Amino acid sequence: MRRVLRPLQWVWLLAVVLLVWELLTRTVAQSLFVPPVSDILRTFGTTWFAGSPGTLFLSEEFRTNVLPSIGRIAAGYTIASVVGICGGILLGVWRPAGAFFNPLIRLGMSVPVTALLPLAIVVFGITNSMNVFLIALGCLWPILINAYDGARGIDGTMTLTARSMQLSRRRYFLSVLLPGASPAIVAGMRVSVGTAMVLMVVSELYAATSGLGYYLTQQQRLFRFPQLWSAILLIALIGILANAAFAALERSALRWHHVARGESQ
Repeated sequence: MRRVLRPLQWVWLLAVVLLVWELLTRTVAQSLFVPPVSDILRTFGTTWFAGSPGTLFLSEEFRTNVLPSIGRIAAGYTIASVVGICGGILLGVWRPAGAFFNPLIRLGMSVPVTALLPLAIVVFGITNSMNVFLIALGCLWPILINAYDGARGIDGTMTLTARSMQLSRRRYFLSVLLPGASPAIVAGMRVSVGTAMVLMVVSELYAATSGLGYYLTQQQRLFRFPQLWSAILLIALIGILANAAFAALERSALRWHHVARGESQ
């Protein structure tokens, strides 16, 4: 029952905001740039989900602009996760390497990835590789830092116990190191979901021939603001669904961790 009522705590506020938005844009503050919510929702349906049953009701616009964006996010996020987890654990276990590379990692993390957009365009051109590179680079740092801190922060008693039991390296990695570092790793991966969404839009705004960011730019240039707002709504929904899916995966993968902390499931 609590799980059902919990979303209602913020849904009612969202409904009030949308109702006020609709009333204001219909009566007091009529504007070309901010259309009524009803117009946005109508445009949302006709733009993205007006396809045939054979295409799962996905429109041509959806297949042309949304699927490439999702593919870029998936590719960049996967690359960042693999490199970040492996590199972070390696640096966390190998203390001299961690001490040597730590200043460089902190420096790289402090540089805004969006500042590298002009350089990435010169190197890769206006291609999918450029978009994937920016997404992967932006998502890499939170995952790498959290994996590094997670590997460094394993309880010393657990390490001593594993050594006294003469566990093999493989057994130690699977039974002690990876479970001990996984809460920090998952936290970094969850933060990177939002980063991936932001970098996907930013990179496509300036250097893409398809995608949601490119679509936003085109609609703004054509003064088609209901279509622009419908794309913003779609990006928000994709972000919400991605975070919800990741939260469900986190609860399943780290159930033992939540139980140990006494958190309800």
